[in-house]
Amino acid sequence: MEQLETLPEDWTRALAIAAHPDDLEYGAAGAIARWTDAGKDVRYLLVTRGEAGIDGIPPHECGPLREAEQRAGAAEVGVSVVEFLDHRDGVIEYGLPLRRDLAAAIRRHRPEMIITGNHRDTWGGGGWNSPDHRNVGRAVLDAVGDAGNRWIFPDLEPAEPWQGVKYVAVAGSPEPTHAVDISATLDRAVASLEAHRAYLDGLGDHPMAAAREFLEWLADLTAPATATAARRRSSCSRCSAGSGARGHSAAARVSRIS
Repeated sequence: MEQLETLPEDWTRALAIAAHPDDLEYGAAGAIARWTDAGKDVRYLLVTRGEAGIDGIPPHECGPLREAEQRAGAAEVGVSVVEFLDHRDGVIEYGLPLRRDLAAAIRRHRPEMIITGNHRDTWGGGGWNSPDHRNVGRAVLDAVGDAGNRWIFPDLEPAEPWQGVKYVAVAGSPEPTHAVDISATLDRAVASLEAHRAYLDGLGDHPMAAAREFLEWLADLTAPATATAARRRSSCSRCSAGSGARGHSAAARVSRIS
C-alpha cells in the first residue's frame, strides 16, 4: 500500500451516509469519534433500517431492533442525529429516487464533508461487495452534484442548493488515499460496533462478529501506510493505553470537490 496522507480536517460539519445500520461501525466510527471529540458536528443518514440483515429475525421485528442498535452505536462516538430514508434493505436501486432523497438530505444538513462506504465492485481482498453498498456509494457521489444544482430536481425541498461540500471520504475503499489516526478512539469504535449486539450474534462464528479483533485487524492494515509522524503519535498513544506498540489508523479514499 502506498503511503497515505492525513485526511483533511478543515471542515465543521459532516454527513455520514450508509446503506445499513452497522456499515459505519465497520471502519469509520473511530474517525468519527475523533472528530466529535474535536467539536465537529457529525450526523448519520441510513438509507435502510437493515431489516433483511439477520436471518433469524423477521423484517418487521428486525427493522426497529436495528434502528435502536444504530442509535446506540452512534451515541458511543458522539453522534446524536441519526436519520433513516426507509428504502428496502437488500434491494436498494441506483436511480433518480435515491439520488433525489440523498440530494435533499445533503441540502438539509449542509455538510462540508461527506462520508460514505465502498462503492466498488469488490473489497480490498477481492471479496464481492453487496449491491446495496455499491448503489448507495455511487448515488452519494452523484447526489453531491445534484444537491448543488437547483435545476436537476427543481421541486426538491429544501429548494436552496448546497454547494458547500469540500470533501467526500469513501471508507473501506480498496484504493485508499488518506488515513485518520484512531489510536485514542479505537475503544469507542469497538463499543460502537458492539452496540449492534443482535446483528453480531446473528453472524455466529464469522470473523466479523468479533468486534475488537476485526476492527484492530482493519486498523493494522492501514497503520504501516500512514505518515511516519502519524505512526509515531499513534504508537505513543497506544503504548500509554497499554494496548501494544503499534498505532491504529482508519483509511479512506478522499476526493476534493471543486
